[in-house]
Amino acid sequence: MLMMKMQRWLLAAGIAVAVCMSESKGLAQNNGGAGGGGGRRGGGNVDPAQMRQRMLDRYKATLEVTKDDEWQALQPRIEKVMEARRAVGGGAGRGMAGGGRRGTGGQNGDANAQGAQPRGVRAGQTPLPEAEALQKAIDDKLPSAELKAALAKYSEARKAKQDQLKAAQEDLRKLLTPRQEAIASLNGLL
Repeated sequence: MLMMKMQRWLLAAGIAVAVCMSESKGLAQNNGGAGGGGGRRGGGNVDPAQMRQRMLDRYKATLEVTKDDEWQALQPRIEKVMEARRAVGGGAGRGMAGGGRRGTGGQNGDANAQGAQPRGVRAGQTPLPEAEALQKAIDDKLPSAELKAALAKYSEARKAKQDQLKAAQEDLRKLLTPRQEAIASLNGLL
């Protein structure tokens, strides 16, 4: 039992190393080395479609899908889970570790209000409108009653996104074998 776990872990680590090495070679070839391209951390321009496809290819390999018809059934459900997970992440994690809306500008973070992403929102994500409204209520130091109303709307919207994620995960779970379900759980799909 322990030996099988160790073999799986080593296989996963080997795949991760191989993927990292192949991606770093691709970045070096496409962008003139690690420092090239667009000023993004890690160097290089990231094409969201290519990144999404690489993730799907990894899930296909990790879930040990070998038949095209099986993958055609699984792929849209995996994509739905990925999209729902991104939507949940777009309004979450707005705490201290989520980055700074304050601290770079004036007292209320005025510099960040000029195009910077709000806390907890990664590049390319659209924050929940309710999250932006709650952040504005905080920044504007609105009275407690208005702050509570904004918080309630944010909590409702976030719960709705989490419910959509759970529904997408359950939809995917219906097609998975027990082995695939276990693998998907360990890999963050379920």
